[in-house]
Amino acid sequence: MNLLYLIVIGAVAGYLATRIMHIKADPLKTIAIGIAGALIGGFILQVVLTIAGVLGGIIGAVLGAILLIWIYQTVTAKKK
Repeated sequence: MNLLYLIVIGAVAGYLATRIMHIKADPLKTIAIGIAGALIGGFILQVVLTIAGVLGGIIGAVLGAILLIWIYQTVTAKKK
């Protein structure tokens, strides 16, 4: 099923890419372009999402630490 899915998505992606780039290619080349593009695009997207995930984790950790410091300062200020 995955192979069929990859071929169908590759064919559609290849067709759209060849039309956008104004390239004439036979159906086999169009499918090959689409499959290769899907693999390359998937890899690039995975790298970008990983980087975004790490940055999101850092931002979340900093915001959490800021909140914790604010709570600590608020609690200790009332005790003085």
